[in-house]
Amino acid sequence: MPSHRRRRGQLALLASVTAAALIGTVVTLAGPSPTVHAATAGTAAVPATIPLTFKNNSGRSDRIYVYNLGTELSTGRQGWADANGTFHPWPAGSPVPVPAPDASIAGPAQGQSMTIRLPKFSGRIYFSYGQKLDFRLATGGLVQPAVQNPSDPNRNILFNWSEYTLNDAGIWLNSTQVDMVSAPYAVGVKRPDGSVATTGRLKPGGYRGFLDALRGRPGGWANLMQTRTDGTVLRALAPGHGVEAGALPANVMDDYINRVWSKYTTSTLTVTPFANQPSVKYFGRVSGNVMNFTNSAGAVVTSFQKPDSDSVFGCYKRLDAPNDQVRGPISRTLCAGYNRSTLLTNPNQPDTSPTGFYKDAVTNHYSREIHARMADGKAYGFAFDDVGAHESLVHDGNPQQAYVTLDPFD
Repeated sequence: MPSHRRRRGQLALLASVTAAALIGTVVTLAGPSPTVHAATAGTAAVPATIPLTFKNNSGRSDRIYVYNLGTELSTGRQGWADANGTFHPWPAGSPVPVPAPDASIAGPAQGQSMTIRLPKFSGRIYFSYGQKLDFRLATGGLVQPAVQNPSDPNRNILFNWSEYTLNDAGIWLNSTQVDMVSAPYAVGVKRPDGSVATTGRLKPGGYRGFLDALRGRPGGWANLMQTRTDGTVLRALAPGHGVEAGALPANVMDDYINRVWSKYTTSTLTVTPFANQPSVKYFGRVSGNVMNFTNSAGAVVTSFQKPDSDSVFGCYKRLDAPNDQVRGPISRTLCAGYNRSTLLTNPNQPDTSPTGFYKDAVTNHYSREIHARMADGKAYGFAFDDVGAHESLVHDGNPQQAYVTLDPFD
């Protein structure tokens, strides 16, 4: 799959691989991008591993398989962790991807729980229903599932994943819909005082309600759903993957993008990307096919070509967001504004109030519908849904335990 998008800071793209019936993306797995990178003075040291309780409340009888894949933070090696939290590096891959070692952990049956150990790791906790996932190793590393490709060997498997980082500063654990909405689940972390923070849980009826909302949305949104031959709905692809797969029209956001471009030809878009630095502002104006951003001194600091729908949904290409202090933060803000359709209603960005999100007829309806059905309103509906802290993420600097709970498909 040649253009796989992930939330920047979660996964760093290494290469793309095409081999026979398998088209995937080789990536370095990494979890949610922490805002703190060192342990805070005076806090208890985070142990080498912490327990994660995996509970099956799905209501399904399928066998569950669990995987903990990612990067060992102390060495930078890619690999997998077993149920005890022991790290195992991947062996060398091949130009034609070869099967990876079986890293699966037998998951709990319906109504049961199990506890595994999470090491200081940055990566993903995959879980699949009824069938093991097919992972391959290329010369650049692990090939991930790319289910928007109909030939991907995982295309007809019901699965999902959570992303996390555990380091000396604590844990960052999220539920993610950046790539797809599939088997529902919630994540949690127990704090030192015994309280548990949770996120990612859908409201009662939320899973079916989300799928029904896509079915009822004209313009190709229903085509994001993938169904197995037995009638099982496996997932709804994120719209960027839908565009890539030809399921969603490539021009689906063009009307909104054109109106934004027109507005800021004659007015100024002000971006204040850092909440803790309100004096840092950048000013955007459109000239022809380019939006130029200047600083307070009037110097151009970065410029953006007019984006297309794919750039907006993926927050990449013409909205690329490098890990710097200027272009990246501006691009993050633009990405959030386009997906939430707030750029026309508010010339001061980021707009962090959800009351104004997704009000335009042309918007990211996928993200709109999943946010509307989350119990706490938080989701990772697109790559930079953390602008304004609307992401489904739990964090604690001294975690006592983590949780992943498989929820009902209602």
